Amino acid sequence: MVETQLTPELIQEGAALIEGLDRAGVSPDAALWFYFPDISAWKLVLAEVKVGPEGPREVYRSVQKTLQTLRNQVTHMSLDDVALAKPDAPFIRLLAQTIATGPGISGIRFTGNVINGTLIEDAYIYRLRQPAA
Repeated sequence: MVETQLTPELIQEGAALIEGLDRAGVSPDAALWFYFPDISAWKLVLAEVKVGPEGPREVYRSVQKTLQTLRNQVTHMSLDDVALAKPDAPFIRLLAQTIATGPGISGIRFTGNVINGTLIEDAYIYRLRQPAA
């Protein structure tokens, strides 16, 4: 279900999904709820190195499997709420210029900010590692 508001339940379930992916060995370099104004919706964006060389299908399978494992904890989210990106995607790189977290799960709300002339309308960042040079 695509949401127009980021609820506390979605924030909690996003963290649970990321923890589950970490346990499954799929540790995203970036994980954040991002508001896409063009579709008026929030998506949980996962930036994973494997999206490049292995393609997104395998990562989506891992996400779906983790969602199924967490079906009692994650009741407001589905695979439709998840979007994959490469760690060098322009908006990921843009955010990484301003914010960096460690490998754990943070909780940083980033609303109405402009980075290098680009408006970031709204985001909730769990993890944002600096891209490799």
